[in-house]
Amino acid sequence: MGSIAPHIFDLPKRVVIGEDVLHTLPDLISDLHLGRRVFIVTGPNIRKVIGESIASLLSDKGFSVELSSVHNTYIDEVERIKDEVINFRPALIIGLGGGKSIDTAKYVSSKTGIPFISIPTAASHDGIASPFASIRGIGKVTSVKASPPVAIIADVKVIAKAPRRLLLAGAGDLIGKLTAVLDWRLAHRLKGEYYGDYAASLSLLSAKHILSFSKIISAGGSNAVRIVIEGLISASVAMCIAGSTRPASGSEHLFSHALDVVANYPALHGEQVAVGTIMMSYLHGRNWRKIRRIVKNLGLPVTAKELGVRDVDIIKALTIAHTIRPERYTILGETGLTWEAAEKLAKITGVID
Repeated sequence: MGSIAPHIFDLPKRVVIGEDVLHTLPDLISDLHLGRRVFIVTGPNIRKVIGESIASLLSDKGFSVELSSVHNTYIDEVERIKDEVINFRPALIIGLGGGKSIDTAKYVSSKTGIPFISIPTAASHDGIASPFASIRGIGKVTSVKASPPVAIIADVKVIAKAPRRLLLAGAGDLIGKLTAVLDWRLAHRLKGEYYGDYAASLSLLSAKHILSFSKIISAGGSNAVRIVIEGLISASVAMCIAGSTRPASGSEHLFSHALDVVANYPALHGEQVAVGTIMMSYLHGRNWRKIRRIVKNLGLPVTAKELGVRDVDIIKALTIAHTIRPERYTILGETGLTWEAAEKLAKITGVID
């Protein structure tokens, strides 16, 4: 009997979730022996709202701090930040903000070998702690392997101030794990792809967490933020354990990425994923009506109109979704859906009229 190859994964060393926890940042950096030179990546708005005060907090504690704004996650912009990091020579990078800031920080971290801390200001997707970054302009596949954060600080009070739509998008992204895991299992059975029960179970738990507490989430507020943030971090950890995005991203994500191609990023990622999950649940023979009802009750879009796209965009996205990541086998198969099959699927599930 042959030996089993080692399975190595990195996980965050510390996760801090609570109200008014940002002031713990200097102590956390010291406790983890992460050095005294800190480079903070943030967005222009978050820089004004909270970035400058965090930079001052660290400076007052004797840290050398550089604060820089990232405007998008196109590769040229991300490389500009990387050059700034190399010039400053920090011991630590902090990604402060939404997806752009955190994805940039983790990408630069992976390219420079400098550890990074994730401080989300919105709970809109599972990039908070995942070992993957969404970078545009580097080819067809936008998700690239990167470094997971060495620590996460999620201040519930700060995140609760973000638009409610972002929180709901985070919930939508988590609901997508229901079909992602089914696709992963299918690829394992039909293609012999590696499947990790523990990572899959952890990801499914994150999705079921959202279904169980959907009423609390739809109301918003601190409790809703805590539920969604914990789910997003759990899903991110599942990806760390699996060593791929498989536990968190399947046919529902391929549909979302395809819709971005067809309609030029019409809605939030998590909103599109939620609609994709409704349709992919139907293909998997699962209770898509229940999922649609919960998605609708949360306040997320369930139709093309609510996503701000035409019916034809939904159909086209469904027909090309399998080409987004051809190496990733899902319920869509290797040849994808015909136009007729896609139209029928979207009509049956109420996504189009």
